[in-house]
Amino acid sequence: MAGHSKWAQIKRKKAVNDNKRGQHFTKLIRAITVAARSGGGDPSMNPRLRLAVDTAKAASMPADNIERAVKKGTGELEGVEYQEVTYEGYGPGGTALLIETMTDNPTRTVNEIRFVFSRNHGNLGTSGSVAWQFERQGQIFVAAHRYDEDSALMAALEAGATDLRKEGEAYVVSTDLPTFGAVQEGLKAAGIEIESAELAMVPRNTVAVAGEEARKLIKLMDALDDLDDVQKVYANADIDEAAFAEAGA
Repeated sequence: MAGHSKWAQIKRKKAVNDNKRGQHFTKLIRAITVAARSGGGDPSMNPRLRLAVDTAKAASMPADNIERAVKKGTGELEGVEYQEVTYEGYGPGGTALLIETMTDNPTRTVNEIRFVFSRNHGNLGTSGSVAWQFERQGQIFVAAHRYDEDSALMAALEAGATDLRKEGEAYVVSTDLPTFGAVQEGLKAAGIEIESAELAMVPRNTVAVAGEEARKLIKLMDALDDLDDVQKVYANADIDEAAFAEAGA
């Protein structure tokens, strides 16, 4: 069981179903604002913004919130200037972690991340220490119970995907960056509904983590994700399925 994909699925469900909804919206708003600032406010001309808006809509964010976030990014409304900063570190079980943030105060953010690592059996690394172990890919999530796996795989490959695998309750469709949008459109044309999609940092190889080390790793990833400035947390971990239940995830 690939750690990030399973963990990401749990995070999406919790963001919708519990009191973390507000924090989840805050992170989505930052993603929209930064995307609009970097590529303009028209989603049809800005793929990154289109993805951020689609993700926000899937999370049932009100249209007014999305519109304000776009306008803050384009400068039509006053807003905070966010920087994108990636941090790297090491977690339990010999795992490597990447933490993507959007922050208006990098000094505050790095101090918070360092504190979380120190309290959860991890260490903050230097720039470049683990990034080489990951590569950027598109990941598209489809509800597994709704579609036959062979049919879903065929549709994904015909649309240009590189892989489809079942993880938990979802099929995870992997794509190269240039085909990310085309694969989504191909799946939709084949009648397959997409639950969510993201550009993720996927590990080139994984480390098997089980038992107490797996529970510690999940706790560390949860604590990092709970920080307001953190957008995404990735680990090169193949986490034992039982650890998620034991950790209460």
